[in-house]
Amino acid sequence: MIITPIKTPKVLPGSVTLLNLITGSISEIKENSILAITSKVVSLCENRVKSMDLYDKKDLVKQESDRYTNPIGSFGFHFTITKNYLIPSAGIDESNGDGNFVLWPSNPQSSANTIREQLKKHYGLKNIGIVITDSDLTPLRQGTIGIALAHSGFMALNDYVGQPDLFGRPYTVSMSNVAGSLASAANIVMGEGSEQTPLCLIEDLNFVKFQDRNPLPLEIDSLTIAPDEDIFAPFINGVEWNQGLGGKNDS
Repeated sequence: MIITPIKTPKVLPGSVTLLNLITGSISEIKENSILAITSKVVSLCENRVKSMDLYDKKDLVKQESDRYTNPIGSFGFHFTITKNYLIPSAGIDESNGDGNFVLWPSNPQSSANTIREQLKKHYGLKNIGIVITDSDLTPLRQGTIGIALAHSGFMALNDYVGQPDLFGRPYTVSMSNVAGSLASAANIVMGEGSEQTPLCLIEDLNFVKFQDRNPLPLEIDSLTIAPDEDIFAPFINGVEWNQGLGGKNDS
């Protein structure tokens, strides 16, 4: 696997389309490659921002999340379930926003599907994958890792269920989250600060199963687990949740 971060011009809210940013920064994309794109730059291109002078972050958290907690813990975060992710503050970011709160894309899957089709046409490709990334935290571990908010053009899960292990014992629950693993790999080279590399080309991917189409709803649904069925259910259900608006009141 070869991972190459791509430097871009500084992106201000609504200053450039995502297609123009990518094609102006990348001259060639090879067949069977995956382009990782930070959710922040998607949001900036889609003008998904709110002025810090006009909006209160806690109100935006309620607006954007499906469920949220009141501030808890020593850091006073609102924990949320947003777009099927357990994440602080509904993914709202204050850095590199030029005085704005940067929200998650309103529909990351639609954004991934659209840009895949556009890049496929622009670069004359049959197979190209897209993964939209962000950073999240892992319990009991310092530092952030990458997560995949959306993917398109490849299978996001490699299913090992029913296959034998080294000693012939069949796997019963093992799946490899390809999209999430690629997002985490891209995240470390794109950086978390002022690197200005919100794009990342990933090549030489013999473990990825490409698809010349958008993921089906069933394939997207297979990436999620109901909270009550999750291995972390005792912790998820151990706090009091409030009903959020799920982005339905984005004004």
